[in-house]
Amino acid sequence: MSVTNPPLPREVADAYVDDLIALDPITGTYLGVKDSSSRLPDYSPTGQEAIAELARRTLARLDEAERQPGADQDIERRCGRLLRERLTAELAVHEADESLRAVGNMHWPAHSVREVFTVTPTETDEDWAAIAERMRAVPAALDGYRESLGIGLERKLYAGPRPTATFVEQLTEWTAPDEEGRAWFEQFAAAGPASLRAELDAAAQAATGAFAALRDWMRDVYAPTIEGAPNTVGRERYARWSRYFNGTDLDLDEAYAYGWAEYHRLLAEMKTEAEKILPGAATPWVALAHLDEHGRHIDGVDEVRVWLQGLMDEAIEALDGTHFDLAARVRQVESRIAPPGGAAAPYYTPPSEDFSRPGRTWLPTMGQTRFPVYDLVSTWYHEGVPGHHLQLAQWAHVADDLSRYQASIGGVSANCEGWALYAERLMDELGFLTDAEQRLGYLDAQMMRAARVIVDIGMHLELEIPADSPFHPGERWTPKLAQEFFGAHSSRPADFVESELTRYLSIPGQAIGYKLGERAWLLGREKARERHGDAFDAKAWHMAALSQGSLGLDDLVDELSKL
Repeated sequence: MSVTNPPLPREVADAYVDDLIALDPITGTYLGVKDSSSRLPDYSPTGQEAIAELARRTLARLDEAERQPGADQDIERRCGRLLRERLTAELAVHEADESLRAVGNMHWPAHSVREVFTVTPTETDEDWAAIAERMRAVPAALDGYRESLGIGLERKLYAGPRPTATFVEQLTEWTAPDEEGRAWFEQFAAAGPASLRAELDAAAQAATGAFAALRDWMRDVYAPTIEGAPNTVGRERYARWSRYFNGTDLDLDEAYAYGWAEYHRLLAEMKTEAEKILPGAATPWVALAHLDEHGRHIDGVDEVRVWLQGLMDEAIEALDGTHFDLAARVRQVESRIAPPGGAAAPYYTPPSEDFSRPGRTWLPTMGQTRFPVYDLVSTWYHEGVPGHHLQLAQWAHVADDLSRYQASIGGVSANCEGWALYAERLMDELGFLTDAEQRLGYLDAQMMRAARVIVDIGMHLELEIPADSPFHPGERWTPKLAQEFFGAHSSRPADFVESELTRYLSIPGQAIGYKLGERAWLLGREKARERHGDAFDAKAWHMAALSQGSLGLDDLVDELSKL
């Protein structure tokens, strides 16, 4: 009779992925699981509780797994630490009923339902048949989401009025007909095969109708009920969300002070670069406004997509073999234009597990056709290469050596965003930002991340603005002051600034992870350099760091310093 050994942490983690995909087929689609293509999650309280119960069962299995011989191996230990930290953080959010007020301009269920269609396979008639079935599932998915929000209303667990108003605007845009009378889903379905035309059109109309019904309910029922509710979340809720996005229990007051320290450091550097571009400019943002009109730029939406693809291809050629060792499939990345109606920030979607769908960067054009270069170079080092793409594609490449969980859904936002911001700085250190335009654009992006720490923590906790601040010293932060400050310290247009502040109100604690994560990556590198001395090999360190999977900030510095 054969004896089956109890599972070790990696096996527990991977079993969790399989079970989660059964409950959340959107996650399955992002991982490239074809059987997920026809289904959508249950966003009702019952569906959310099923995912929470899976997390509880998994934690109990992990308790047993960590007592087994072999569980103390580094590869098992890291996976166990990550799984426990992630599931504990997710359960804390669930048990605080945050899903009952999950409304904002990105990240939440309705956004996931729409965006998953952009990564669902479309190569064959069978793929399109699955898409039709998934579109027919949209009404039930949105009904479950609305049920959750309705219970939140009954319990007076309200989302913020500003994120709610923005969400209504997004729903309106997604359901608005184009010049041919087609809303977003109809436009998407139009690319399907003629043999499925009637089925696809009917399914697309059903999906559009469901989004329109949600819009009407949000506008006519939800928004009036929550009128006057706070847009900010307070210290207790903020700490919970901060743990979720950063993988650590932060000292929020220390983090706020760090944001201000970075603000002053970056402002001095920006003034130096601005003087090279427009001598005597009153502020660096006056020089950046000058670049908007007179700096290098790309004309045309498709032209900027091609240019961004070239930027990533050039970075891969320059970095592979010198600062990284990249597998052939990691070298593949695509530049895409984001579908309209989303948030204003560029983003990245990772490859499927088998790399049949490559990693992709996405540029929201916000109706623009002219794109200043200074605003794009370091951003695409962040989103593409050597930023998000190299990290997330490398995780997928070494998934067999880690665990499926570590390589995919176990990612900690601050780890990923911290790496991407570190990647921008690395390209500056390596001399890729070749002129004052590009370097001022990079510093402006860095300043935006420092400002995020200041305003995200400041407005949600209603902290005092320091006495040495050039902006409203001694006053306490409000969303109105935060938007004014952010706009005054960013080259981004007004609609971007407004979208960003709504984002911070929608997903508190996420935006601070860029700067705090970068700090962790830099500290880990410095400690590793101190340990190795002259023998420190940056290329070997980078590849080892990118091949260990995700970690929360609690663990990241410790693990990086050992490499």
